[in-house]
Amino acid sequence: MFNLSEEISRIDWKVFARRMLSNVLILGAIFYFLFSFWDVIRQEALYAYWRIRGQVFTVDEVKDVEPPKPSPFAALLGQPTPLKVIPKSTQFGIVIEKIDVNSPIIADVPTSDKRAYLAALQKGVAHAKGTVKPGEVGNSYLFAHTTLDFWNYGPWASVFNLIRKLEKGDRIVIFYKGKRFDYYVKGKEIVSGFNTTPLTRTFDTPYLTLQTCDPPGIAINRLIITAELR
Repeated sequence: MFNLSEEISRIDWKVFARRMLSNVLILGAIFYFLFSFWDVIRQEALYAYWRIRGQVFTVDEVKDVEPPKPSPFAALLGQPTPLKVIPKSTQFGIVIEKIDVNSPIIADVPTSDKRAYLAALQKGVAHAKGTVKPGEVGNSYLFAHTTLDFWNYGPWASVFNLIRKLEKGDRIVIFYKGKRFDYYVKGKEIVSGFNTTPLTRTFDTPYLTLQTCDPPGIAINRLIITAELR
């Protein structure tokens, strides 16, 4: 006959406590990992879904957009209609259609003032003070977060998470003072976090540089995207 009190008396409570603590620590670590990487995982999953589905985002008129090449998955799921993107700001904003980036840009942010640039990055993408404005000859330098602790940095904490997906020829649309400037990706590189060369580069034509952390949330390296105005 089952005797509860007898069974309880047989339990080695020290072993039980150690096992419980181990399980709690393991579950806590898993939860923290998923919570920290949630935005990265979410964006990666959405991007994969868009690519499989053939979803197109565009700042152009939808009727002018060439439909993507059909895929077996798109045939099964139904070819989606291109989605019109309304810029967050036409005074100073960025739209990257391929990865669904749509953000205001904060102008003339000093890169040497941590308090100033962290405050700016809570409002959108930052434009480095001392670099040219869109459409001008030279290097227009933009930087933004790719961070894991999004709860500390607001809604723009992961705005540049997917810029590593950009390839040569992809379009980056910049709006400035009501005008539109279409830049096309020319190159992609990873540099040391202490390397300031991308910021100080000079160009004979209007260029755009995007910078973010690589890998996400770790400032040991910088991912650099360069694009030229057409």
